[in-house]
Amino acid sequence: MVSCTEKPAQLSVEVYETSVSGNKLTKVTEFTTGDKVASIKILPEEKFQKITGFGGAFTESSAYLLNKLSAENRKKIIDAYFSQDGANYSLTRTHMNSCDFSVSNYSYTPVEGDKELEHFTIQEDKDDLIPFIKDAMAASKDGFKIFGSPWSAAPWMKDNNHWVGGKLLPEYYDTWALFFSKYVDAYKAEGIDIWGFTVENEPLGNGNNWESMHFSPDEMTNFVQNYLGPKLEADGKGDLKILGYDQNREHLKEWVDSMYKDEATSKYFAGTAIHWYASTYEVYPEELQYAHNKAPEKLLIQSEACVDSEIPVWQDDAWYWAKEATDWGYDWAPEKDKYLHPKYSPVTRYAADIIGCLNNWVDGWVDWNMVLDKQGGPNWFKNWCIAPVIVDPEKDEVYFTPLYYTMAHFSKFIRPEAVRIGFENTDKDLQVTAAQNPDGSIAVIAFNESDEVKTIELTLNNKTTNLTISAKAIQTIVIAN
Repeated sequence: MVSCTEKPAQLSVEVYETSVSGNKLTKVTEFTTGDKVASIKILPEEKFQKITGFGGAFTESSAYLLNKLSAENRKKIIDAYFSQDGANYSLTRTHMNSCDFSVSNYSYTPVEGDKELEHFTIQEDKDDLIPFIKDAMAASKDGFKIFGSPWSAAPWMKDNNHWVGGKLLPEYYDTWALFFSKYVDAYKAEGIDIWGFTVENEPLGNGNNWESMHFSPDEMTNFVQNYLGPKLEADGKGDLKILGYDQNREHLKEWVDSMYKDEATSKYFAGTAIHWYASTYEVYPEELQYAHNKAPEKLLIQSEACVDSEIPVWQDDAWYWAKEATDWGYDWAPEKDKYLHPKYSPVTRYAADIIGCLNNWVDGWVDWNMVLDKQGGPNWFKNWCIAPVIVDPEKDEVYFTPLYYTMAHFSKFIRPEAVRIGFENTDKDLQVTAAQNPDGSIAVIAFNESDEVKTIELTLNNKTTNLTISAKAIQTIVIAN
């Protein structure tokens, strides 16, 4: 019998922290007491979604820059993202045909009217994208999943004969379905297995700026149900994951209503892909919950996110913690939506969004470009953005921004097939999520946006430990099996 005065047994943990004060995924062993105490109780019996993974995108822009660096710095970046000692990325994306973060417009189907795609070629990818992916594969012990996303079909397949905007002509629906199958075969021939696809990047368009091709919800559902799904199945590729939608969360309901209307429409969709650009702080929990409840067995993957409309700040970690960043909506959002786009802290946007997504059934979270230059490119449209790793190819210099370490807090410690688990948290200002890995270890991630050090009293199965989280810090607490 345990005496009522007996102290709970000590919970053994390892703590890693990234903070405005200078920690960078640093193992912390000594804690100073904070005035604010948060009690967090882990509830492993409460189980939610299974995790698919975390990672970033292979883009031509990133691959082009890696080719310009020394072999030493190229390897340093790839190891940082994909090795076990690094962020250990497990879920990645790439573009099919060119995208805004390409050096130019190009297509794998260069010959107009080639309905059977006899001239299909991925030659454009062979000097940059494919070597990048293969080097990442070599660095990764566990391997990673990769899904492709087209921004646009070649102009000759579209009703406006243009890279930007327009729709796929119905006479090319069969050809476009064949395009996906050919892509899998071509990459397989290079030693790269494709895990799945999104049907179309940003089917609502992007303001007629860079490569795009428009679908309505029902048009995309029709294409998947009657063309893409059956074609992949007929070609023995029925296990490839098809993710619908692939744009901002505020429109999610109408898309999942179409995709999952009935058994026939749902059949070929493995899940839904989403982006975060509708707001710098709003996770859209109602929409995420709705999508999950509409199809609880389907995937829900955040497929793209970045600090957009900003030129990277070089070698200044403090900027990434300050509320100085603005996004496209800060200038261009309709007046009614301006409140969704205030100035924000980049680290907060990443940490809060990933935690919020996980706590609302999202099972995978994929960043955009892994590497960009000091201008936020290269980018044929000059649509500058920030990546977690910034490089100066002229001087062969590399800057790992705080966003890299923020991503690693999730990707390194929450592994594929982990299960998000429940918790109780007494501090509404401390953002928390938790997951149990396949090896039985538990990762608890806490984000303290405040200017105060906080004490965390962490409890699991009647064992307890006290630790502190620095002001403006993200922390991963690992509880071994």
